[in-house]
Amino acid sequence: MTDDPINRRFDADDHPAREPEDFDWPVLESAVEYETGWYTGGYDRVGQPDGSEKHYYWADLPAAAVVVAVAPGHVVGDGDDDHLVMVDQYRPTIREQCLELPAGIVEDGESYTDAGRRELREETGFDAAGLSLIEEFWCSTGVLRHRRGIVFAEGLEPVDADLDDNEFLSVTTVPVDEALAVARQEPSNDATIEGILLAQADDLL
Repeated sequence: MTDDPINRRFDADDHPAREPEDFDWPVLESAVEYETGWYTGGYDRVGQPDGSEKHYYWADLPAAAVVVAVAPGHVVGDGDDDHLVMVDQYRPTIREQCLELPAGIVEDGESYTDAGRRELREETGFDAAGLSLIEEFWCSTGVLRHRRGIVFAEGLEPVDADLDDNEFLSVTTVPVDEALAVARQEPSNDATIEGILLAQADDLL
């Protein structure tokens, strides 16, 4: 089985087959139509099991780390209960002000936990004593070539934030027992809800 995650097909030992065993979904053509510096867009012309061909369009983005960061209430100045660290920022793409988990691109040579530590420190001004990878997965598989890693961070200590020149955000905290309800309020977003739910499933929240 190839190590290339784009072209990998799961065999019966890894995952139940979801396609005809005698059909390989051949890529007849692969073309890049534009590059933005942020992502690459293009299409694959793919042969289908009925003999037809179809263009499947995709956008190829770098992987991203999303950080579920928990701080004791006394660290954030709000009682004794644990709090979830979040960022409040405007998202021009959807023209909405969004309350989200800290997140960012995984840079060359970084692991998800490396990127999570860096993004948490840069965006929120907290450094974590411990980080662990909860889960990594593909996102929006109908159109994106993009992987996401959910990172859990604990043992937070205040440090100096270091925002990028396109980051205009404020840091806030939410009591852990209210975090999911807050995340579900519009405009909700997938990464924040996923991160909270996965952390809850692993008994981290």
